[in-house]
Amino acid sequence: MANPVVRIPDAKVALSTASVYPESTATAFEIAARLGYDGVEVMVWNDPVSQDMEALRRLSDFHQIPILAVHAPCLLITQRVWSTDPWVKLQRAQAAAEKLGATTVVVHPPFRWQRQYARDFVAGIWRMANETDVRFAVENMYPWRYRDREMLAYAPDWDVTKDDYRHFTIDLSHAATARTDALQMVDRMGDRLGHVHLADGSGSNKDEHLVPGRGTQPCAELLERLAVSGFDGHVVIEVNTRRAMSSAEREADLAEALAFTRFHLASAVKVPRR
Repeated sequence: MANPVVRIPDAKVALSTASVYPESTATAFEIAARLGYDGVEVMVWNDPVSQDMEALRRLSDFHQIPILAVHAPCLLITQRVWSTDPWVKLQRAQAAAEKLGATTVVVHPPFRWQRQYARDFVAGIWRMANETDVRFAVENMYPWRYRDREMLAYAPDWDVTKDDYRHFTIDLSHAATARTDALQMVDRMGDRLGHVHLADGSGSNKDEHLVPGRGTQPCAELLERLAVSGFDGHVVIEVNTRRAMSSAEREADLAEALAFTRFHLASAVKVPRR
């Protein structure tokens, strides 16, 4: 029999700058280049460099590592980054993506207390998506839990597949925290799945963002499904390395995550050699 060959999808594997926290955005570029990532996703947050387009361009040029995506400042700790107006934040994220050559802006659904923003969110995202070639990929979230209490913190819903968006981001750590079936969610997203945040989770109340393969989520199965489907978005490693005891241990975790991702993207589809 002919030896099989492996077909690798066009998806690029990027490192989220959040994955090196508490180290800096600049460190993320250095690590991504050294380990062989295809690019980075810039998490815009309190690090001034993450908010500075010229500084990010210089880092990208110096390390020869492209910026593939921009994560808009949607976290509680970034409520004052790039304005307190959430629409201004998204406009600045779009402008940053266009200026830096990124193809995707990742955005979370609004918090429930952002009532006007939440009311207009679905229509507003469509309006912005129609004005640019940049993808606005809305990310699945999760209920907040404390002991046996659950609070629905996001609107219109933490399960973004209940609303109509042009593109989605699937985050497997968030799916674990929500205790929902990630592959069923991917099925509901269908061909509107435009972006992946790859991290593992065990179903804890806390959003864990474990290195893929260290939790219970179908990380390998998802990657293999992406290969079969010809997914052309980006796969972004977004893991929590805060417990790393040293920079070397953090880098080893990020190397392991990259190896896991490349292996399962490359091993899924085998076709006979002609």
